[in-house]
Amino acid sequence: MIHTDPAIRFRFGLTPLEKVKPWGAERPVFHWFGLTDGWYGIDLAGHEVLRYSERSVRELRSDSDGGQPHPYVDYYVARLWEDVIALVSEAMEPLPPDLVDVAADTSPDWTWLEAPEAEAALSWHSAGYLDTGYLRIAPRIRCWRTVIGEGDTVTISWEHQADPEGVIEFVGPRTGRVTVPTGEFLAAVTELDRALLAAMDRRIGELEEAGPVPGVEVDVEQLRREHRDRTTWLQRARDREPGTDWDAVRVGARMLLAPGAAEKDQAG
Repeated sequence: MIHTDPAIRFRFGLTPLEKVKPWGAERPVFHWFGLTDGWYGIDLAGHEVLRYSERSVRELRSDSDGGQPHPYVDYYVARLWEDVIALVSEAMEPLPPDLVDVAADTSPDWTWLEAPEAEAALSWHSAGYLDTGYLRIAPRIRCWRTVIGEGDTVTISWEHQADPEGVIEFVGPRTGRVTVPTGEFLAAVTELDRALLAAMDRRIGELEEAGPVPGVEVDVEQLRREHRDRTTWLQRARDREPGTDWDAVRVGARMLLAPGAAEKDQAG
């Protein structure tokens, strides 16, 4: 189902600067990535994929230092930003129709073997995931682009995993899928890019005005240089052409999904 209203949005908030912890015990330092400490979530057609249940919020945020605990993932916002940009770089190549079912499978039953075609298929398939492996009991989130006639769309699917310890639980359905126009997906990425870069520009400005931070190493000039470089990341990702060898991917996917392929490979 294609949604005509905006159906995807990346939302975040940065931890107040005075509460951001520097990296390093012996040599505390503020760097660009670490200064993006905060929270984030992804809205998909009204569903908040990275929103914890109220029970999980009570478990995870019971030691909150005052105020209403938020229900979203706590991490460095730069990580979400970098991984979304990686999707633009790697997963925006239109997908051949005969590979849609393979792309849509978040947990394919691969049969492991060594072959260039198998490696090509594995590399292509893994590029479609939004990396969430740094989170505890992270949801699997995938996206792929299809162009059929005049229709140019991106599909985003998610699958929540069960926590054996029963602590981590996300709201909403365990699995889901949303399809949006490619332009809408890229607009949401652009919004995230502009909002985070603007917030970090202000944050670096705060450090410039405040001067040295007692006990913390801060190289403001280096922060500015890195910030300027990061302003180019999204455009570079959009300009990149992966040039996927679809014939190799097709062959590799058939090999990896073929029953008994591993035994044949070992026997050969």
